[in-house]
Amino acid sequence: NPLVLVNKRILYGILFNAASETLLRLGKDPKHLGADIGIVAILHTWGQTLTEHPHLHCIVPGGGLSPDGKKWKRSKKSKYNKFFIHVNIISDLFKKKFLYYFMKAYKNKELKFIGKVKSIGSKKEFYKLLNSLYEKKWITYCKRPFGGPKQVLEYLGRYTHRVAISNNRIKRMENGKVVFEYRDYRDNTKKEMALSPVEFIRRFMLHILPEGFFKIRY
Repeated sequence: NPLVLVNKRILYGILFNAASETLLRLGKDPKHLGADIGIVAILHTWGQTLTEHPHLHCIVPGGGLSPDGKKWKRSKKSKYNKFFIHVNIISDLFKKKFLYYFMKAYKNKELKFIGKVKSIGSKKEFYKLLNSLYEKKWITYCKRPFGGPKQVLEYLGRYTHRVAISNNRIKRMENGKVVFEYRDYRDNTKKEMALSPVEFIRRFMLHILPEGFFKIRY
């Protein structure tokens, strides 16, 4: 995350490239769909407490168009007839795609290494980081919409132009601190957090995107 913060345009761009190429390639693979799929991808950079959590939400149909564009094809191996590709296959290819572009950006000297991440800029430390990322199991999350496609589109539609925190989550000023509400997903309950105004503004500003950056792509 600290490396992403000083390289937002490059690394957010890699996130989009890796995700879209993963889904399009697996869609075209005859072992899965053998079809051209569609994707709508939306970038979010925050978690519930306004800390850095860059991730993409992707809306993907449970099938695609045949190469000649005349037939709708569904997944061959999915447990559900109208679902997509197994999440482990997506995770593995996404990791490889992301790290390929990450290494390419380093070799092309496109990444900045300043402040907290200055030490990672040396060849030895960068490849140490790269190797540790290859060794990790990467997680993508993939599920069918329980309420149907309309529910998914309405849900994400509400979030497309939302910023890191909405006004209704900011509850009050108390003892010189900003108190806001967040959901703790560990026990799925709503809680409150109090931050100094400076820390609150600092966290909010982490999520300002580079000028002209498109956070919704298709």
